[in-house]
Amino acid sequence: MTAAAGLGYALIALGPALALFVAAIARKPFLILTLLSSMLFWLVSLIILSGVWRGFLPVRSSSWWPYAILIITSVGFQEGIRLVFWKLYKKMEDMLDAFADRVSKPRLFLTDKMQIALAGGLGHGVAHAVFFCLSLLTPAFGPATFYVDRCSRVPFFLISAIISLGFVIIHTFSMVIAFNGYAEGKKNDQVFAPIVHIIAAIMTLVNLAPGGCVIGVPLLCFAAAVTLQYCWKMVWRRLTEQHNMQIPNS
Repeated sequence: MTAAAGLGYALIALGPALALFVAAIARKPFLILTLLSSMLFWLVSLIILSGVWRGFLPVRSSSWWPYAILIITSVGFQEGIRLVFWKLYKKMEDMLDAFADRVSKPRLFLTDKMQIALAGGLGHGVAHAVFFCLSLLTPAFGPATFYVDRCSRVPFFLISAIISLGFVIIHTFSMVIAFNGYAEGKKNDQVFAPIVHIIAAIMTLVNLAPGGCVIGVPLLCFAAAVTLQYCWKMVWRRLTEQHNMQIPNS
């Protein structure tokens, strides 16, 4: 491997996130601050989670159930943290709306709220990629590559980058879905994020089987595509509803 290969793996994992940042977030300093705050928030939560599990690792059992317990508890912890993040966001939204009222400016529009949720979700996704992928890519910049016995046909670094890309997409857009669900009180949107999160995480266990990466990685990418499609439909519905509400007043 060369530096070009290592950079390529990094771009696979974070290239779409970088493009989304440039296209939708970089133009607004407040969204940049939201993204950075979210990254720090989720990195700290992952560090705390890893500290809790440090006493039980490495898992020396060849069975899958210890890994399943680790994944389920980790996802449950992160979904609890998502609720905390939502409550902090609501306080911030109320402060911004109150400030807008004092200076006789319009309150946050629906698109503003969705962009804030997008920035928060992107921060979660990038934090996940940094924690689980970029920290492993240093050897990829060397003169060789690395394979594991259970997936001997695909480089380990490539598998790690694709998995990170899948979770970046899932975390980014499931945050938009979850925030809309909390705001509207829609149970379907509220439960979608934890369900797709746990399903995607459990899918990674398929990689423990010999040749399992050939199945597990495409399944994860499919879960990411489903999340993206669900988010698109939800956003389109909300924008259409808002447009229809504004027509009688125009």
